Amino acid sequence: MLVDGYNVVGAWRSFQDLDGSLDRARNHLVETLASYSAYRGFHTTIVFDAYNNLNPGVTEDVTEHLKLHYTEYRQTADSYIEKVCAQMRRLRRVIVVTSDRAQQLTISGFGAEWMSAALLEQDVRSAEQSMKRKQRSKSAHSRRLHSVMNEEVKRKLDDWRIRLGQ
Repeated sequence: MLVDGYNVVGAWRSFQDLDGSLDRARNHLVETLASYSAYRGFHTTIVFDAYNNLNPGVTEDVTEHLKLHYTEYRQTADSYIEKVCAQMRRLRRVIVVTSDRAQQLTISGFGAEWMSAALLEQDVRSAEQSMKRKQRSKSAHSRRLHSVMNEEVKRKLDDWRIRLGQ
């Protein structure tokens, strides 16, 4: 998955509450997509424009499932994403997250799938709710006596249960 970082930051309602702090919004997006990508099993790259920054482009590994890419001087996130889509067009499935209509048409031409920033936000919320349900289920299950007994004790209790039921 390739995510146009600033496009998503501008589109998500949850970033409107961060008082316009771009650093906080960027960090929040990274944290959110690190969990989401691990949960969904996606290899995700968030692409941020560094168009007017004289530093060379850089890619940072955040987690096993998430990378950040800052573009080179005078390179846009759109042009970087298009280049990656062209390179990967027949190698694997690529999903591009952007709400930029022109970008949607371009990446579709390379065979990539498109997801709007709003749809990603909905899917992230859905994944978060699912993760919470699984955590609650695991913690409830872990409080049961059966979950802390060793296998020999479980086998003996099962044997007794079977004998008593006959």
